[in-house]
Amino acid sequence: MSNAAITPRQAAVTQVMSATLTSLAHSGRLHPMARSWSEGVERFGDIPYKDGFRRQHRLDVYRPTRTDGPLPVILYVHGGGFGLLSKDTHWMFGRGFARQGYVVVSIDYTLSGQAPFPAAVQDTFEAFRWVHDNVARYGGDPSRVAIAGESAGANLALALTVAQCWERPEPWAREVFDLAGEHGVAKAVLPACGMLQVSAPERYLSNEAIPAWMRDRIAVVCRRYLPDPAAVPSLDLADPICFLETAEPPQRPLPAIFAPCGTNDPVKDDTRRLDEALRRFDGTSEMKWYPGGIHAFHAFIWRPLARECWSDQLRFLRAHL
Repeated sequence: MSNAAITPRQAAVTQVMSATLTSLAHSGRLHPMARSWSEGVERFGDIPYKDGFRRQHRLDVYRPTRTDGPLPVILYVHGGGFGLLSKDTHWMFGRGFARQGYVVVSIDYTLSGQAPFPAAVQDTFEAFRWVHDNVARYGGDPSRVAIAGESAGANLALALTVAQCWERPEPWAREVFDLAGEHGVAKAVLPACGMLQVSAPERYLSNEAIPAWMRDRIAVVCRRYLPDPAAVPSLDLADPICFLETAEPPQRPLPAIFAPCGTNDPVKDDTRRLDEALRRFDGTSEMKWYPGGIHAFHAFIWRPLARECWSDQLRFLRAHL
């Protein structure tokens, strides 16, 4: 597959979807519950985490306005099919975790329309280094870090987890392994409704139970992120679920992992596979299905099902962070 396989119509639909979802995310701030989530939270915006002045290499830090000692940290990686949305559209995750007593580092990264894999993975890894080097200045405890993300962000969060626990050949992944050896592996990972294998979209494209427009979107996501899978030396960090299904035991214990997913999510099979793969290793893992939940349902914070998921995530973090 190649980017050339994306038709002009698909490219136009992608632009419309990006504008629509961005508008919805920002208008969601007007909801009474959303406004309450901003109370008691302060934000430090657009902090560079990588050399240069590129917009995609910036992050936001959210923290409670009142802090008592170093707080646990969450590195949040937004979703959007690797090619849409931003840390700004995902404000609810930064503010939602911060108001519960966490320092949240919410990042932007290179989208697939700008550069394909492994650019987004490399950016996420660089942001992880920034957390360990800098988060203490914002009241965070670099020895108590969790990684969270939804959809594409869940994929990137799991890739970062793999690089912390298995020594890999890529120099930029080896740097993460060394960093985790110095400071410790993340304590917990929350990969929500993840798209965890990008190299084989046909497993979804042949599923007629998924609406045709959604299958079309999945094809675009995969083609833009991995234009030519055969040209990539290793797909382990693009398809972290495939790696976890076959890997030898890690050099370091895996963090505790909680994977929420809705039963109406078109890519829910990847979460099922993750649940089965994690049983191969020692450690704590938990998967929970949310009846009727659509993709990224927990972003709709005013809905009861989303609040249930948030409660479960916070319970898990309290137990392990």
